[in-house]
Amino acid sequence: MSLHQLKAPRGAKRERKRVGRGQASGLGKTAGRGGKGQKARTGNMHFEGFEGGQMPLQRRLPKFGFVNAFRRELEEVQVGSLSKLPAGAVDLAALKQVGLVRGNRDGLVVLGKAELAAAYSVKAERVTAGARAAIEKAGGTVEILPRPQTMGEKARAEKAAREPRKPRAEKTETKPAAEKAEKKPAAAKAEKKPVAEKAEKKPVAEKTEKKAAAETAEKKPPAEKAENKPAAEMMPAAEKDEKAK
Repeated sequence: MSLHQLKAPRGAKRERKRVGRGQASGLGKTAGRGGKGQKARTGNMHFEGFEGGQMPLQRRLPKFGFVNAFRRELEEVQVGSLSKLPAGAVDLAALKQVGLVRGNRDGLVVLGKAELAAAYSVKAERVTAGARAAIEKAGGTVEILPRPQTMGEKARAEKAAREPRKPRAEKTETKPAAEKAEKKPAAAKAEKKPVAEKAEKKPVAEKTEKKAAAETAEKKPPAEKAENKPAAEMMPAAEKDEKAK
């Protein structure tokens, strides 16, 4: 039997039933979904992980870890595959030319353990201990490339180059604690008159007497007023009558 003789069993291949194309087909108005309800809605209950409405498994399980958005993914190369290259410098570009690396990731990492017949000077972002030992045993060298600067690091470096930091001013020598302690005691500061001395005020009665005396002194006595009057007015009434006669 060959491939062109293979046939599907009877009933395996059937034409797709077109729904919603009139009542005569039997699947016309509601297209076999019934009237309303959750099962009649489009796009419902047909997504991955649906469990009939209960909390699905991917939401019941606890979450842990995270994915670093700034991670660096490196191309992996076995140290034994370096023998396909001629002796000399080996980097990511040379490996891409030979076809040992086909991706376009952020760098190169050399892995594994093997024996090399030629000396290679490998430039990579990371080299394992076994791969380093194999390369150096064959007379080669390993150079670890520095990590490229991020945008934030570049911005900080440019800012530092434009505006050099001013040297910090040296702090003044603080006085020792002994000098600080050589201060007048609190009792010396509080050399104030006691409350009793402050309260030594004259009583109210003495004040009122002084006020009264001052008021009386301001007023002129009646004798002085009489002196100012003319002599005729000062004469008694009998003398006035005699003079009138």
